Amino acid sequence: MAKKIMVQGTMSNAGKSLIAAGLCRILMQEGYKVAPFKSQNMALNSYVTEDGLEMGRAQVMQAEAAGTKPSVYMNPILLKPTSNVGSQVIVNGEPVGNMPAREYFEYKKSLVPEIRKAYDKLAEEYDVIVIEGAGSPAEINLKDNDIVNMGLANLLDAPVLIVGDIDRGGVFAQLYGTYALLTEEEQKRVKGFIINKFRGDASLLDSGISMIEEKCKVPVVGVIPYADINVADEDSLADSLNMTKTASVKAGTDSGDSAHSSVIDIAVIKYPRVSNFTDFDVIRTASDISLRYVSHASELGNPDMIILPGSKNTMGDLMWLRRNGLSDAILKLNENEEKKRPVIFGICGGMQMLGNIISDPDYLEEGGEDQGLSLLPIKTVIRKEKIRKQDSGLINDIGGPLEVLSGLAYSGYEIHMGRSEIVRIRPEKTEDHEDVPVVINSQNVYGTYVHGIFDHPGIMKSMTGALAERKGITINTGYEDYAVIKEREYDKLADIIRRHMDMDFIMQILNENK
Repeated sequence: MAKKIMVQGTMSNAGKSLIAAGLCRILMQEGYKVAPFKSQNMALNSYVTEDGLEMGRAQVMQAEAAGTKPSVYMNPILLKPTSNVGSQVIVNGEPVGNMPAREYFEYKKSLVPEIRKAYDKLAEEYDVIVIEGAGSPAEINLKDNDIVNMGLANLLDAPVLIVGDIDRGGVFAQLYGTYALLTEEEQKRVKGFIINKFRGDASLLDSGISMIEEKCKVPVVGVIPYADINVADEDSLADSLNMTKTASVKAGTDSGDSAHSSVIDIAVIKYPRVSNFTDFDVIRTASDISLRYVSHASELGNPDMIILPGSKNTMGDLMWLRRNGLSDAILKLNENEEKKRPVIFGICGGMQMLGNIISDPDYLEEGGEDQGLSLLPIKTVIRKEKIRKQDSGLINDIGGPLEVLSGLAYSGYEIHMGRSEIVRIRPEKTEDHEDVPVVINSQNVYGTYVHGIFDHPGIMKSMTGALAERKGITINTGYEDYAVIKEREYDKLADIIRRHMDMDFIMQILNENK
């Protein structure tokens, strides 16, 4: 059986995902065959594997760090929130339905055999499994049915490291309080504490470290500095998301004015159920682009490009778009003279919102029928069966400001419950129905179902070059392959952890536990 180690945290966003990714990378560098594992992930960012199954992006990122292919066994349960009190439940890559929180709380214990089966599949193939918890193991109201923190550690007999976030303050209280709320048996599983996101002189922590080690009889095995690491984040758009999230969502001016002569201003609409915002991580790597997230009409300004990203509740987010005035603001900008209109690009749910009609006959989201922004000639019907597939090829011929993308190679994946088709009205009032191509285009407005379409360097170079030319400026368009960038960032992450964590102690834990 594989060796294992588990990374838990004092809270969400303490840095578990990137600590686990860094350990995956280090162990891979040491010659081990490594896999990540998270029994249950709650996130709106997801990915489709080669066999058409859906899993959380955090474990995809960790698999990339480990140099292995993502597998749904690495994340057997994925929860995708559809509202404040319910989620779509995905088991082994397949949706099993939408459940309110109370129903899922009662249901999840029945998934333990699936969790065990997935872990055992990985343990047969890999030398080491790096396991990630979720939230905090000290949520005492949830411990009875826990399948992702200490409940999972007990099931797998895994040693545990607990990560605390010093950037939010009170890290010693976080660590001590978490440890104190564990049972005696659970406390025995805790082999080390990690203080994360530290800024300043680490020697100033010495007295606190001595005290927490004395009180808990658990060593602090690492003080990890805050650093800029550009890898895919899981579940927040805040400036400081995980261990080393850079504040590289570069802010525009308060008005969103794109008059700066040396930068392209791209505004991404941040609605409540935004999904797969990792589609834009590649854009953040470009120093000549300002990428900002917009939640209110007053923030929109006059950007060069507006992106409507994916959504887990397209109809609900469309209603939100109208209520807060963003739909009117987008439509008003689109009334400018041709060369002053922004390029508008919708991905998945965002493309559906740009169409004429969205229909939900089975009440999977809001039910009924709603009118979109009517900037693309498409109609969408939301169906129970979800389309999940990887996709690659050449972009079809398109016109408008981004016609340079025609014929370029792309790759990515599709995850959607909507079925869209182009509907055109003939002069005699009959309708023509056509399949939606890879990229649909109407003047300055574009849409696609393909997540990750911007990742290819040829697309990024051509798209930003076209935006710059339209603006009358010249920018640096020598974009590096995003896959190469990520490999370098994983190595950087591993180097930081090697320098600031007691890796000899970590290896000792691994060798003592199989």
